[in-house]
Amino acid sequence: MATKSVSSNKAAAGNQAYGESSIRVLKGLEPVKQRPGMYTRTDNPLHIIQEVIDNAADEALAGHGKRIDVTLHTDGSVSVQDDGRGIPFGMHPEEKVPVVEIVFTQLHAGGKFDKGAGGAYSFSGGLHGVGVSVTNALSKRLEVTVWREGQVASVVFSGGDVTQPLQLRRSTNADKKSGTTVRAWPDAKYFESSDLPRADLMHLLRSKAVLMPGAIVTLTTEKTGDVQTWTYRGGLRDYLMQTLNADPVIPLFEGERYADGGETENFAEGEGAAWCVAFTEDGAPMRESYVNLIPTVNGGTHESGLKDGLFTAVKGFIDMHSLLPKGVKLMPDDVFSRASFVLSAKVLDPQFQGQIKERLNSRDALRLVSAYVKPTMELWLNQHVDLGRKLADLVIKQAQTRQRASQKVEKRKGSGVAVLPGKLTDCESRDLNLNELFLVEGDSAGGSAKMGRNKETQAILPLRGKILNAWEVERDRLFANNEIHDISVAIGVDPHSATDTPDLSGLRYGKVCILSDADVDGSHIQVLLLTLFFRHFPKLVEAGHVYIAKPPLFRVDAPARGKKPAAKIYALDEGELTATLDKLRKEGARENSWSIGRFKGLGEMNAEQLWDTTLNPETRRLLQIEFAALGFTETTTSLTKLMGKGEAQARRDLMELRGDEVEVDV
Repeated sequence: MATKSVSSNKAAAGNQAYGESSIRVLKGLEPVKQRPGMYTRTDNPLHIIQEVIDNAADEALAGHGKRIDVTLHTDGSVSVQDDGRGIPFGMHPEEKVPVVEIVFTQLHAGGKFDKGAGGAYSFSGGLHGVGVSVTNALSKRLEVTVWREGQVASVVFSGGDVTQPLQLRRSTNADKKSGTTVRAWPDAKYFESSDLPRADLMHLLRSKAVLMPGAIVTLTTEKTGDVQTWTYRGGLRDYLMQTLNADPVIPLFEGERYADGGETENFAEGEGAAWCVAFTEDGAPMRESYVNLIPTVNGGTHESGLKDGLFTAVKGFIDMHSLLPKGVKLMPDDVFSRASFVLSAKVLDPQFQGQIKERLNSRDALRLVSAYVKPTMELWLNQHVDLGRKLADLVIKQAQTRQRASQKVEKRKGSGVAVLPGKLTDCESRDLNLNELFLVEGDSAGGSAKMGRNKETQAILPLRGKILNAWEVERDRLFANNEIHDISVAIGVDPHSATDTPDLSGLRYGKVCILSDADVDGSHIQVLLLTLFFRHFPKLVEAGHVYIAKPPLFRVDAPARGKKPAAKIYALDEGELTATLDKLRKEGARENSWSIGRFKGLGEMNAEQLWDTTLNPETRRLLQIEFAALGFTETTTSLTKLMGKGEAQARRDLMELRGDEVEVDV
């Protein structure tokens, strides 16, 4: 009774502390100040300065500017000046506030959302309308000066708030015609170091000059009086040659192609890419990619498109000339692993991973770049057959080295292995780093997955119904369940506990991926499988081998709108569906001109759809499973509460306290 009384008192105290007044609404730039890491990198202020530089580059990309001048001032501030059109400073028709003030003080406000006819920017790196408002929020002081339409406007901010309202004066002959200057004093309290990494800044500015042939980019250091200037006429070729770590095996392969908007094009007018590729036998590859002049340091789907186009063209050349030795199988990395490149893609509506835009997620970018690189590379190889053979030799050598390495791993595994389950459709590769096993809900979905997979590296194990809740099952009783037995044998690892040191040398797949429907039943199956892995295969989780595949719940058939052709767009959940429809409206699509399909299960997807959305490593969403931040013990306690047979009351209490936070799928 005493214990129950204490628990009741704690619950009552918790209920009293959590009420209507507990809900706080963050307004303006408060979210940025409270969680700066969600909006920018916090190791140093370079990224918030880059946001300003990117805006200046967008003006040049749109054809309205030829200069970007950056100055490092002695007081620690940084200024960025361009000769573009200048940020508008008149009153916004709806907000009744000067537009320049809105741009720097409101999240999700900017001139880059409207990509249709009459929009301020057809192609730009800015997408979220968050960039320079983050710069403002994380700066002690920020000054903006705009030259536009014969007037000069200035406004000053501090910590994101206006401290000197907009002031206007008439431009004089000594003033420049148009442009914007932003001077920011980054607030050191938000960053681990207040120093700008000079080498990274110089690399960023140099790359902007490379990607804007003819433009002039300068960096001035007030303290030393040093002025550095970059301007490139030779574009990507000169840049790649200057930065390569080794001599190329063959002359550089370069190309450039953009859609002309004709009826035969599947892309919006102006979309496309420029690239320069070098293949080297040794040395670390040099790789840089950009989307609308934004550096994507973590790559993305445009790099995957380059990889796909190069591989398809080179493999076709090797097959046509019968150059492949018997027993050798080519993989995309055999071509790509020795490739250095600079890639600059233009995408009408880029979708980035996170606000700092380090990785491109746009599915169409893969198809876009591949469609333009592949025929160009094929033509080049057929025009330079001797060089093509030289490249083929390098690629085949890479494949042979890879296969020899995987065979050595196989020999160490030994031959005394259990017979693999009959319903397992295995992959051909024996390279642990490439192989993936998908545990698929249902036989029908398993059939689509078998047809849609990459048979070289992806294996499929269909599961019938919901597996056993293994949380309280003893290890020696696990194999009484056929599904669990098949999973263990297919993976090649025996069940074990967190304190064991299991033999992982028999592991057959680098990724074990749970693939279930996107509905509630699918989530239940996910939980049961995660329970199995956490309880009886914890070392697999700890080593990062367990993943969850995220298939979409909806498909939207979108009509042509403006420069965008008709397309099939997939949405993960209701939230993404709402965002997708909002985006279609902004792009000019007529209300209800689209059709929405809801996948009741994986079995409703054909092989091509399942590949595009869930299996293709370049376009899928795959979540790696890790132990909770609270640690192993706390995670065990939580799972006991959720999955233990004697924990009904604990689950009931949890539902009563947190039930309102759950979205029910009915």
